[in-house]
Amino acid sequence: MGRGLILGLAMGAAAALGQPAAAKDLLGVTCSTPALAHCADSGCTNADLANLGNAVETRSGRTFFLDYPCDLKPGEKVTFILSLHGGGSIGNWQRHYFPLVDLKEKYRLVIATPSGTRNAWIADQDDQYLRDVVEQVEGAVGKANIKAFWLVGHSLGGQTSNRLLTTDFFRSRLTGWASLSGGRLGSKREDVRAVIPNAPAPPTVGGGPMRLAADASILPDFAFSHIYETGEHELTAAGLPGGSKWAEKLGCQAQARPREVVDTKAGYVQDTRQQANPNKVWGLAARSGTAKVYAYPKCQGGKVVADVVRIDKGHTEGLEPHVTEEIVKMMLAAK
Repeated sequence: MGRGLILGLAMGAAAALGQPAAAKDLLGVTCSTPALAHCADSGCTNADLANLGNAVETRSGRTFFLDYPCDLKPGEKVTFILSLHGGGSIGNWQRHYFPLVDLKEKYRLVIATPSGTRNAWIADQDDQYLRDVVEQVEGAVGKANIKAFWLVGHSLGGQTSNRLLTTDFFRSRLTGWASLSGGRLGSKREDVRAVIPNAPAPPTVGGGPMRLAADASILPDFAFSHIYETGEHELTAAGLPGGSKWAEKLGCQAQARPREVVDTKAGYVQDTRQQANPNKVWGLAARSGTAKVYAYPKCQGGKVVADVVRIDKGHTEGLEPHVTEEIVKMMLAAK
C-alpha cells in the first residue's frame, strides 16, 4: 500500500494557475494545454501536488481533477477513466504517476482523478463520492458518448478498484481494470509482491492499520479486461508468474513472448521523502528504462489481459511516457 508518499504537502487546494482560454468547458472546467497544475519534466513541486483539482463534486463539495481533450466535439465518443491514488498519496501525484493527462488529446480520454479521505479510500466516506464523480462526468460528457470505462489505481487505489468493480454501480459500466501494483487477478499477494525491507508500519485508517481493500486472488464472476503493471523489484524472487488464472477464465491463449518498450525519459514523480531505508523494492529516483509487456492473446469477446513489468523499478517511481502510452493502447484495444 502506498505509504506516506505525500508527507509534508499542504492539503488545501492551491490557487489555479493562469491558463490559456479553451474552446469548451466541461463541468465549469476550462480546458488547457498544458493542463492545470501540470508538473514540469524535472518533477512536481509541493504547490503542484497540493492542488486538489479543478472540478467540484456537487453533493460533497469536494474537488477532483477533470482532464479531457481541449478540442472535444459534441457527441464525440471517448474513453472515461477513474484514476485512484495509493494510500498516503493524493490526486495530483496519481495524475503524474500514471500521466494519462499527457495523452488525453491523442487518445480521446476523459480522466477523473479524485483525492481520498485522509489520503486513503474509506468505503463509508468515499464510495458515494466516487459514484457521484462518475455520474457527474457522465452527465457532462453524455453517457451515450462513453464508449469504454476503466478503473485505474495504484497500490491501495488498485485494491480499491478491485473492490469497487464488484459493486453493481461499477460492474454495470466496467470495460476493464488497470492495476498499477495494486493486485493481480488470480494471484495471491504473497506470490507477486516482495517484502519491503524494514518497512515502516502502515498508516492507520479509522483507528486501525490499513489493510488490503480486496483479495485479487478471488476471481470475479463476470468478464472484463485486466492489465497488471509492476516494478521488477516488487516481484518475489520467483518473478512474474508464467500464467494467469484470469486469462484462463477468459479463454485467452498462453502468455506470449514479451515485447519491450524503451523509455529514454523518466517519469514525473517518486517518493521524495528522506528515507531511513532506501531500497529498490519501495522505489528510488524516477528514471528512464525498459518495460516488458506480456500479453495473453485472443481472449474471448475481445477482452485484453496483460502483465507489464518495468525493469529495475520498484513501487513508487512514476511511469515513463512510452510505457504509459503502451498501457493506454491496450486499454483502448479492449472490447
